[in-house]
Amino acid sequence: MRQILIAGAFALAFSLFGTKVLIRILAARGYGQIIRDDGPSTHKTKHGTPTMGGIIFILAAIFGYLMAHLFTGNSLSASAILVIALVVGLGFIGFLDDWLKVSRQNSRGLKGRYKLLAQAILAALFAYAGLQFADDRQLTPISHYLSTVKETSIYLGMGLVIALVVLMVMSASNGVNLTDGLDGLATGATIMTFLAFILIGVWEFGQSCAIVGVITTSNCYQVRDPLDLAALAAAFAGGCTGFLWWNTAPAKIIMGDTGSLALGAAIAGFATTLRVELLLIPLGGLFVIVTMSVVIQTLYFKISGGKRVFRMAPLHHHFELKGWAEITVVIRFWIIAGLSVAGGLGLFYAQWVAK
Repeated sequence: MRQILIAGAFALAFSLFGTKVLIRILAARGYGQIIRDDGPSTHKTKHGTPTMGGIIFILAAIFGYLMAHLFTGNSLSASAILVIALVVGLGFIGFLDDWLKVSRQNSRGLKGRYKLLAQAILAALFAYAGLQFADDRQLTPISHYLSTVKETSIYLGMGLVIALVVLMVMSASNGVNLTDGLDGLATGATIMTFLAFILIGVWEFGQSCAIVGVITTSNCYQVRDPLDLAALAAAFAGGCTGFLWWNTAPAKIIMGDTGSLALGAAIAGFATTLRVELLLIPLGGLFVIVTMSVVIQTLYFKISGGKRVFRMAPLHHHFELKGWAEITVVIRFWIIAGLSVAGGLGLFYAQWVAK
């Protein structure tokens, strides 16, 4: 448990002080956010705010995780390394997108189809690698079986597992990306989700089949590296918390696609490796709601010949145009995120109690 506290503390300190340094570097080089012309008019004031801030909490999370292992002497786990690789990979895609926007001085970065293709390829590689590296119990970081609130007996096989993981990674990364439209909104919501993964990892470790000495999956968990994944989740939570200090309204720095794609990848990676795949929906409830608002708006616009359900999508912009202050939207959406996370944890624990 000590490594969880160390990982979170070091990541928090690194991010809290490192973000201030990054703000100065980005501002000095003029790497500021480009605001779309079709966005809310109140967002014009955000133009020029340093972007690509996701760099700092990715580095902070990795630093915190490594420091925890340095101080405890524990070995790095394959599961955590794979999640980190996925996060860095999608963060790099987001960085390219942000860089193109800044260098061209317009809101068009990577073409959408190229971004989606790159996300799919990296997610597929993550899934394939996760089905390798069996430990002495023959557990791999990712299971061949479907998991809901825990692993089930439904065998999927490599092809379906890869397809499911690709869907999860792309949905989560783009969901966080769509939610990252107001100061602190996506950062605060993801912190809550990471805290949930810490609790899940700790619980799965305490009730691991290797510890309780039971091999039936009905009353123990067969997850490869739950405690180490909990430490990595703590590092991400700490890194995002330090970043939120500077990202809260009015934001001194914006995470950009660098951060939003990376955070979504982390959430999907934890859900996959902790074998709670379908819990991704309630634990990321806010991201699901925001994404669905875009889907509904787009479909209705095409079907109705130009009519809209919302004044603007994603959903948070709808409420801005209704007159809600930005901070009001953020706090109320944080409440929704918190309730969704609580519901997801409730489902996770209810399954155990039912058994």
